[in-house]
Amino acid sequence: MGRRRGGRCDAAVDEDAGAVGEDERFGRVGARPGDRQRRAEGNAPPVDAGHLTRARHAGECVEHREHGAAVGGVGKSLKCGVERQDQVGAARLDGAAKHGFYRGHAYNFRVSPLILADKAFVQATITNFFFFLSLNCFILLPLYVENAGGTEIEIGLVMGVFNAVGILCQPLVGPWVDAFGRRPFMLVGAGLVVAAAVLATAAPSIPVLAIVRGLQGIGFSAFFVANYSYVLDLTPPERRGWALGIYGVAGLVATAVAPLIGEAIVRKLGFRPLFGLAAALALVAAGFVWRLPGGRPGGPPPLAGSFWERGGLDELRHRHMAVTLFFGLGTGTIFVFLPTFADSLGVETLSLFYTAFAVAAIGVRVFGGRLIDTHGRRAVIVPSMFVYTGATALLALLGFGVSRSSLTPVVPVLFVAGLMAGGAHGLLYPGLAALVTDTAAETRRGVIVAMFSAVFLVGQTAGSFAFGYITHAIGYAFMWTMLASLFLLGTALSMSLTERRAT
Repeated sequence: MGRRRGGRCDAAVDEDAGAVGEDERFGRVGARPGDRQRRAEGNAPPVDAGHLTRARHAGECVEHREHGAAVGGVGKSLKCGVERQDQVGAARLDGAAKHGFYRGHAYNFRVSPLILADKAFVQATITNFFFFLSLNCFILLPLYVENAGGTEIEIGLVMGVFNAVGILCQPLVGPWVDAFGRRPFMLVGAGLVVAAAVLATAAPSIPVLAIVRGLQGIGFSAFFVANYSYVLDLTPPERRGWALGIYGVAGLVATAVAPLIGEAIVRKLGFRPLFGLAAALALVAAGFVWRLPGGRPGGPPPLAGSFWERGGLDELRHRHMAVTLFFGLGTGTIFVFLPTFADSLGVETLSLFYTAFAVAAIGVRVFGGRLIDTHGRRAVIVPSMFVYTGATALLALLGFGVSRSSLTPVVPVLFVAGLMAGGAHGLLYPGLAALVTDTAAETRRGVIVAMFSAVFLVGQTAGSFAFGYITHAIGYAFMWTMLASLFLLGTALSMSLTERRAT
């Protein structure tokens, strides 16, 4: 009775609330043995009215606690416009989340698709599609530079400007996206890509095209960081991996479709109409941005902490950024050198590889993306890194095999390698992105997204430069072997990843 005389609700229910502790992980409440003993004390003397009032008050508080345990974790989902009745079934995730991160073996599969009913998410995904459809119209730019008399060095410089500018701009853009909101920077990014495409249409010379790629690098940095952060604002952690995967499908489809459209236009009309189409598509993206709901309002630029911390550079010390670097290194190397590798093997077209890659990447995101949320980020990242290692090792074996026998089945092996690389990529990018942003406070999402994207871009750029020299010196087979070894190192590093939420 000593605890009840204090009159405070929290003190009165301290022990009773403990009954929820063991079972609230499963969204239900159990009774402690002490409760049954207290109920058995039927011969206890009666209490006065004051005691009855306090006891009734304590009971109401316990009931409130029990109800809160049953719907724990639902509040954040309500912010996305999801009805409470659809979310109570997902309350069982709370207990599973404590086993690793989101190991929701009792996962309600109705939860993730509900994000597709979010108008803002759908609009942001469509915006992403049109923006990258515009940007990827310039995939064929090396052909134009070559036809204009440009050398391989000039082709490399023109195409490399984009990556160089992106690496420099993204860490700078991130803090301002958090400070001024997402939409302004999406509009700036789309506007710069429109201007770049118009400039390419008006004066498509090699020096001008270098400027065009620089503008596109700035525009990409502003748009991608803002748009990705916007999507993160819409999705709670328990659905983030799946949602980011679906969002990324738009970019994958755009990357697959743009070269096909571009080739048809270039054959019939030339490059200038293609650049004009790119400008029109970027305008469509800007129109969708204009119609987007406002999203999370910006706040004042962070003043506390060192420049290192404000710019997100402190994130570089985490293992997940090192794994991202290995991932980018491998991805950039494969896509830069696979066409010339296939040509050296006598393969006339790589359509089977790219088709296999795209189908696998899209398929695993749509049908397997929930694994990122239900089994945890690390449980998806580690196997995906291992599969990517296997795909690269397969390319190395192909290189060695062809040098020894002309009977090596080149095209089927490339197809299998495409399936493996695409499937791994389809889960790795959203898995790593979810892991990186899980540790980010809401006010620093733009900073973290910018740093994550910049590190991935550094890996891509470093891979294309470094392995070019390696290939020239020792050949493709040994180059793929070295890349597979680095991927294996990244896989080992990914095994030490930890998962935690921002506090």
